[in-house]
Amino acid sequence: MTSAAVETERPTVELRIGSERLTSGSGGVYQHIDPTTGRPDADVPLAGPDEVDRAVQVAHAAYLEWRRTKPADRRRMLMRLADLIEDHAADFGRLAAMDNGTPVGTTSAMTPTAAEWTRYYAGWADKISSEVTASLRADGEFSYTLAQPWGVIGAIITWNGPLISLAMKVPAALAAGNTVVIKPSELTPFTAGNFLDLAAQAGIPDGVINAVTGGPEAGQALVEHPLVKKISFTGGPVTARKILRSCADLIKPAVMELGGKSGNIVFADADLDNACGVGTMFSVGALSGQGCALPTRMIVERSVYDEVIERVRAITGFLKVGNPFEDDTVSGPVVNKQALERITGMIDRAKNSGARLITGGERIGGDLADGFFLQPTVFADVDPSSELAQNEVFGPVLSIIPFDTDDQAIEIANSTPYGLSGYIFTTNLRRAHRVAEELETGEVLINGAANLGVTRPFGGIGISGMGKEGGRQGLEEFLRIKTVSMV
Repeated sequence: MTSAAVETERPTVELRIGSERLTSGSGGVYQHIDPTTGRPDADVPLAGPDEVDRAVQVAHAAYLEWRRTKPADRRRMLMRLADLIEDHAADFGRLAAMDNGTPVGTTSAMTPTAAEWTRYYAGWADKISSEVTASLRADGEFSYTLAQPWGVIGAIITWNGPLISLAMKVPAALAAGNTVVIKPSELTPFTAGNFLDLAAQAGIPDGVINAVTGGPEAGQALVEHPLVKKISFTGGPVTARKILRSCADLIKPAVMELGGKSGNIVFADADLDNACGVGTMFSVGALSGQGCALPTRMIVERSVYDEVIERVRAITGFLKVGNPFEDDTVSGPVVNKQALERITGMIDRAKNSGARLITGGERIGGDLADGFFLQPTVFADVDPSSELAQNEVFGPVLSIIPFDTDDQAIEIANSTPYGLSGYIFTTNLRRAHRVAEELETGEVLINGAANLGVTRPFGGIGISGMGKEGGRQGLEEFLRIKTVSMV
């Protein structure tokens, strides 16, 4: 483990409203804390209702033109944006390390994924079609549908992966002909500015994409604005409930991409090198466990249970936690002091509730003591009904749970109120398909299939949310259907 270096130069955070760049807002100022050092490193202007209203008004005016922009032109601009995102992978890696301590190697590797999401939806821009639903020959009338944009989309993005969250929302919305007002999290203010700079370089007109960094007040103003026709939110169930209550009063549609407590079922016939490598890296390594779809419950067949525990323990020991600006760092800090205290509280309660601590469990000291660094933590013999197994930790903590039969594994995997992702490791294809059908989740990944493939719809059920991002379904979230009929 190495000490966390501090890059002193931070980009100026601005509210982006059309062509305006504002360094102050009526919502006040948020002092951004470098999670690697625990020290303030930037002042973030916060939008209030006034700035949100201006951004929405500008976005609405831009929509009246953008919706009439030739689809082929929208495609070309989005394709250019995708190229620019890929060209600036190093910049996005550096900004993510500043934002929330994500290692530069992680974000630089994820930047091509963001570029592919942008290219995919660019390709849809000129392929949105209508459908004939009745012909004169059939019943004396001619009817067809029109797939049309909603208007201004309010996009509230997450702090744990701001670039990929932008790429999962903005290109699809723009390809469909909408304009967007983004509310980046005040916890991660740097990435969105670079994204908007590249959008301008790609030729996307002023006002088509706007960004108003802010807290709950700005989010509420965005959700409740009458010119915002749909909300796309990524975050946690607590905030989602508040948004949905406002949407219910306004009868406003919303896409909710929320948390998860994904079960990872490891059968005895699995390739254990693969299963343990993926299961460990993507629970306590990647993003320091701060990901909604990560496999945080490893549900292991009893005949290989002890072997899997030892494999996981060994792999965990090789994960480098430390300076996010170093290319070989696997895990950085958690996002802030509040997250650190919440996660360590859950760890302490798990220790006292009968779960067996395999490794980790402590805040990291020494050169990293001032930052929000946690040891990768693994518990075994976790009660499936316990807090640790039922609640999203959103930190580098893995629960390992034994099972004896396929049905018991499925029951444990389905025992939480979440339903985002499910994971299966087995060499038995028949079993893999049967279990995948039984898992109550929005997606199932078998034998290490990668997450966030743009051609696949992504989104959960239960308190993991509603609606889809990715695939054709992700485009359709930003289109409304009108029927036209004549006799």
